Amino acid sequence: MAIILPGPTSSSVSGCQTSSCGSTADQMSHLPESIRKRVQDHPCYSEEAHHHFARMHVAVAPACNIQCNYCNRKYDCANESRPGVVSELLTPEQAVKKTLAVAANIPQMSVLGIAGPGDPLANPKRTFDTFRALSEEAPDIKLCVSTNGLNLPDHVDELIRHNIDHVTITINCVDPEVGAKIYPWIFWNNRRIRGVKAARILIRQQQKGLEMLVERGVLVKVNSVMIPGVNDDHLKEVSRVIKEKGAFLHNVMPLIAAPEHGTYYGVMGQRGPTAAELKALQDDCSDMNLMRHCRQCRADAVGMLGEDRGHEFTLEKIETMSIDQEAAREKRAKMRIAIEKQRAAVQASRALAAAKATLPATLRPVLMAVTSKGGGVINQHFGSAREFLVYEASPAGVRYIGTRRADNYCSGPATCGSGALALEDIIRALEGCEVVLSSKVGFKPWQRLERVGIQPNGEHAEKPIEEAVGAIYREMARAGLLENEAAPSVA
Repeated sequence: MAIILPGPTSSSVSGCQTSSCGSTADQMSHLPESIRKRVQDHPCYSEEAHHHFARMHVAVAPACNIQCNYCNRKYDCANESRPGVVSELLTPEQAVKKTLAVAANIPQMSVLGIAGPGDPLANPKRTFDTFRALSEEAPDIKLCVSTNGLNLPDHVDELIRHNIDHVTITINCVDPEVGAKIYPWIFWNNRRIRGVKAARILIRQQQKGLEMLVERGVLVKVNSVMIPGVNDDHLKEVSRVIKEKGAFLHNVMPLIAAPEHGTYYGVMGQRGPTAAELKALQDDCSDMNLMRHCRQCRADAVGMLGEDRGHEFTLEKIETMSIDQEAAREKRAKMRIAIEKQRAAVQASRALAAAKATLPATLRPVLMAVTSKGGGVINQHFGSAREFLVYEASPAGVRYIGTRRADNYCSGPATCGSGALALEDIIRALEGCEVVLSSKVGFKPWQRLERVGIQPNGEHAEKPIEEAVGAIYREMARAGLLENEAAPSVA
């Protein structure tokens, strides 16, 4: 049952317009201050930071030294949003020029990463030429790299020389028998190796590289792709092993395997996990710090997590841009000060709300979906949302669960109200959610959401997300709606 909140009004509706209990901000509270400072403006290493800071990936690394059954690298592609896909391959010189243009126009940008479309460490010269130049031209931008780990041990020293202290390794298994089902081959010592032998070499190199990085004080995030029937039961062991070896963060991601992507898994009909399956596995791995806000970005992504502004910064367009780099650095510095003030205000509001929350521990948890354009507040219309941030409210507090994607209901005044198919897609994506909070919700989607047991809410526009979710949960408790009732199923 969903709480019965006031229906839509003219002021609130527009047709177009790890164990992680408690606040999501508490997830890093146990860390030393020196570590918190290193992640507080990194949108991929801090859930709170992703509401405020932007990132950029530059596609300078086309070659890869392993084959994954879930990967199909695509070039000159603007229509897919997944790892391994890019619209433009760049030289290091082009990558530096593009990065400076983006950082001048998006002052929230704090991180530059190289994540493909192949493997950065299978393209070491292109990768490190890019890092070398950027560390000189934009020293205030953090530099990151994402790798499959096969060549990682050979390049740890150079990563350290370039002050790269955030590295992501994709580790899908620690058992070669499982690995043989994921990786058809690796290219190692100038020859192609297949099967269990290949997986054993890859796993050995990944573990060695992880240990070397941790010894040198580098923060290591591990990405794992959840593949139902292949490694889903095994990933809890992966989480245990990487925590033991000192990894900072574990990001368990759902398999993307649509047939049109042309991957082996997609063509063979391998399904991805449901949202409930992914959440259950992430909860099973919660002894480790977990990243739940990953958007599985393209290898040329630009902007805040959840958005891609790469089309604004093509090579052709940046040629016409006139940029004052000194002024751009000053603008970024001022933006960071403003963001810190905003975050402090949100945290103060969150603390005040938490002080009011004294609820019986027997009340059931509730999932709520939120639309947001960033800033940690509810500031996006339901119709324009392409993703929904899902939070779990319980007597222990509010925690971020993950992101659900769907086509937006409304793409402009001419189409608003005609997105019936998109609305059904959204409803399926919101399986298990009882409330959806947006700055505004149109009449048609409001009525349809209510019919399937999802209560729309437009009363908390511009309010901090966790404060609003907590307030609604307490209202549901006062209304007697949380006494061991199950969440509604989507009809």
